[in-house]
Amino acid sequence: MSTRLTAGFFVFMKRIAIQGFHGSFHHEAAELYFGADTQVVECATFRETFKSAANAKLSDGGLVAIENSIAGSILPNYNLLQKSNLHVTGEIFLQIKQNLLVNHGVELKDIHEVQSHPMALLQCVDFLEKRQWKLVETDDTALSAKNIKQHHSTHIAAIASRFAAKLYDLHVIAPNIHSAKRNFTRFLVVEPERSFKLQGDENKASLYFETEHTQGSLARVLTIVADNGINLSKLQSFPIPGSDWKYYFHADMEFEKADVFQKTVKQIEGKTSALKVYGVYKKGVTHE
Repeated sequence: MSTRLTAGFFVFMKRIAIQGFHGSFHHEAAELYFGADTQVVECATFRETFKSAANAKLSDGGLVAIENSIAGSILPNYNLLQKSNLHVTGEIFLQIKQNLLVNHGVELKDIHEVQSHPMALLQCVDFLEKRQWKLVETDDTALSAKNIKQHHSTHIAAIASRFAAKLYDLHVIAPNIHSAKRNFTRFLVVEPERSFKLQGDENKASLYFETEHTQGSLARVLTIVADNGINLSKLQSFPIPGSDWKYYFHADMEFEKADVFQKTVKQIEGKTSALKVYGVYKKGVTHE
């Protein structure tokens, strides 16, 4: 954690590891969650993001995408979470809005080429199919925006967020060009154990558990959850590597009182062969 001096006071700024570059949706979500003074630590991959989030010399934690309302769960990230010693301390939902960005003065008739991450290009296929532009895949939406700014491009546009447009001083020549207008990504905030402190307003939890490979074993766990009035908002199964068709489960549970959740955990402990609570936190806010 770094500091800066403001009006005679030291202000602590979070260093948050993200997958991607300055101006990415990860960067935008990090600032929305932690504040505009957040220092993002750029990571090329999600694996690197988890490693950086756990390293106190590099960051104070991380923010990682875990699922998308259209594409579904980002399965490798559940595996990375399960293998890490990081705690889930929060979440945020961000609506993904794609825009066509150009340098100031560039008009639609000037564009010959459009650059962006392949997923962003796919998300904007209806808009792009109406034009005869060359489409070029890049590693990141924000990196595409940065590239056209640095090279003063007059015939190349980028697909990225308004956040990236503001950061790199680019013009939004065509806003909201994505085909699916209700597209949200859920991000998890992950922090080392040393940063894990309950605030008293927690109403959601993420956990991992394994059940015996016997008939009705999962049903018994789910019955306990339902009987305690807890909402199971997410249940994702994964095969256990090297096992004979055994599975582990990631579950997200929502509740009104933390003590009810703690009671539930104790009850299902006896019905599982392994159980780990990743974190108890406050249900995230959706930003549109």
